[in-house]
Amino acid sequence: QVQLVESGGGLVQAGGSLRLACAASGRNVRAYGLGWFRQAPGEERAFVASITWSGDYARYPDSLKGRFTISSDSSKNMVYLQMNSLKPEDTAVYYCAAHPTRSGVIISSPLAYTYWGQGTQVTVSS
Repeated sequence: QVQLVESGGGLVQAGGSLRLACAASGRNVRAYGLGWFRQAPGEERAFVASITWSGDYARYPDSLKGRFTISSDSSKNMVYLQMNSLKPEDTAVYYCAAHPTRSGVIISSPLAYTYWGQGTQVTVSS
């Protein structure tokens, strides 16, 4: 069982920045890779970024490369999402999630993830 708790969401003006944090706990947390997804009202949950505990293999959709940066701190069991140059279309609930680290996992698919946090709201005003 892995527990994930997000923090750091809030209201920010367009062009601003936010840093989300995800605290991971539980047994065998190192057996999981971590990712961020977001979901806007009426839309499907969308992949934002993923990373391993070693900090390797950071992945992003092309649309977010250069603005969003994922990082991990294995000493604190924390994963972060730095979001810069925010746009109103970035408004969504952001979720931290954990997927088993085995071959064949499609890290961009929410179906690959076993555990989810409760989400944190990010609102970007124009």
